[in-house]
Amino acid sequence: MEKEEVYGLGFLRWTYGNPIGKMSLHGLVKRTLFSRWYGKRMDDPESREKVLPFIEQYRLNAAEFADPPESYKTFNEFFYRKLKPGARPIDPNPKAAVFPADGRHMGFQNISEAPGIFVKGALFTLAELFRNEALAAEYKNGSIVLSRLCPVDYHRYHFPISGKAGKTNLIEGPLYSVNPIALRQNIRILCENKRAWTRIESDVFGPVMMFEVGATCVGSFEYTYQPDSQVEKGAEKGYFRFGGSLTITLFKKGRIRLADDLVKHSSDHVELYARMGDTLGEAA
Repeated sequence: MEKEEVYGLGFLRWTYGNPIGKMSLHGLVKRTLFSRWYGKRMDDPESREKVLPFIEQYRLNAAEFADPPESYKTFNEFFYRKLKPGARPIDPNPKAAVFPADGRHMGFQNISEAPGIFVKGALFTLAELFRNEALAAEYKNGSIVLSRLCPVDYHRYHFPISGKAGKTNLIEGPLYSVNPIALRQNIRILCENKRAWTRIESDVFGPVMMFEVGATCVGSFEYTYQPDSQVEKGAEKGYFRFGGSLTITLFKKGRIRLADDLVKHSSDHVELYARMGDTLGEAA
């Protein structure tokens, strides 16, 4: 068990726990304008001065970076850095699906029977997530994996399976934090925030849905794959700019058996840390 080192902890507690902070949350912080303003600050050349102290404070392994820490021209450029080939080994088992990102994960074999995600009884509906009743019906009683990225994490996201990846479908929304401090108060953040989904057609797993969810200071998702193309498991899909963020992976009922430790810890409302390329489950 580890206690998470939260970047901007004081601001988070004030925004979500203080009455005046909550007023600023609804009046400013959740709005796209705020995240654009903060993101622009992280694109300023002066922001590069934050890079080396950040690496030291959060004990990041610079040896796995594709480029030297001193080479990044802005903090954002460092934030969505690439890693050296092989830094994230991909499970070669064709029946295995892998985590799409580094981070803290929760998984439920049957979302309709989940006792709650971050808090007992706190769930959201797939219809709210998709804003589409027909798509929600397809994944009723399916399996779900939530992968939460913190600012200290590697912020590129990858395909959890091989298959044909369609285009991305954007759903506009506000930009609340996806830190548990916020999610324990309102799990509906996950189906309210700005997000986008992609269908991946797989011979092994059937149609799998992958969501990218924005958050405070993460107003956009950048995509590096070609829509309507064949992709390999572990191939890069895109990256988040500055901030904490989250991906959601959905499998249809009976198509996957999630890893035992993932299911066990999630049922206790405890996140499981794993890196992109680690096994999240195997085809049923």
